[in-house]
Amino acid sequence: MAKTSPPVHRAPLLAAAVAGLGLLTACGTDGGTVDAPRPSQVDRATHTDSGTDGTPASRSVPSDSAGSASASARTDGRCHTSELRASVGRLDPGAGQRNFPVVLTNTSDRTCTLYGYPGAAFVDASGRQLGPDPRRAPASPETVTLPPGRSAWAGLSFASPEISGARTATPATLLVTPPDERDSLEVPWTAGAVPVGGDESSVSVTVLEAGTGP
Repeated sequence: MAKTSPPVHRAPLLAAAVAGLGLLTACGTDGGTVDAPRPSQVDRATHTDSGTDGTPASRSVPSDSAGSASASARTDGRCHTSELRASVGRLDPGAGQRNFPVVLTNTSDRTCTLYGYPGAAFVDASGRQLGPDPRRAPASPETVTLPPGRSAWAGLSFASPEISGARTATPATLLVTPPDERDSLEVPWTAGAVPVGGDESSVSVTVLEAGTGP
């Protein structure tokens, strides 16, 4: 009589395979677009120093995520922090106002897009935030397409402290966070004192639009 092979218990193996597939799917899921984080919540530990010419440097990408960041840059239309350079343009004085264009320039070799408001925060030399986050000026954002080398800007405004009488401090740096990004860019602040007093910020920021400012 022919020998009969003992039955193979495949159920546990099948369950383990299904569980493994679910884990891989969760790890590969893109979280989608989110609002730019409050700059005060950004971990500033990985900031690099700015160059002597005032050109800000982006935060370093952790080595264990460098590969995934490169893959994302090839497939995601959004501009990432590592692909941008931030700068602050010339003061544009108004009636009792101080207005500055905050400029983001595409330094990558691909075309990418920006949409919405940048995050902004004044910090002192130790990295401590001075005053609350700027409020967002009401507007209807539009997608700004940036080919390599092109720029977008947002207006950063506040009442002249001499007129408003607000409590002030002199920042060392302006942190700029591109829309939907978590890492910030550092820009040396050389424009003097800014208002930091009160329960609500008297600093405002506008939506991004194409160009480098007025």
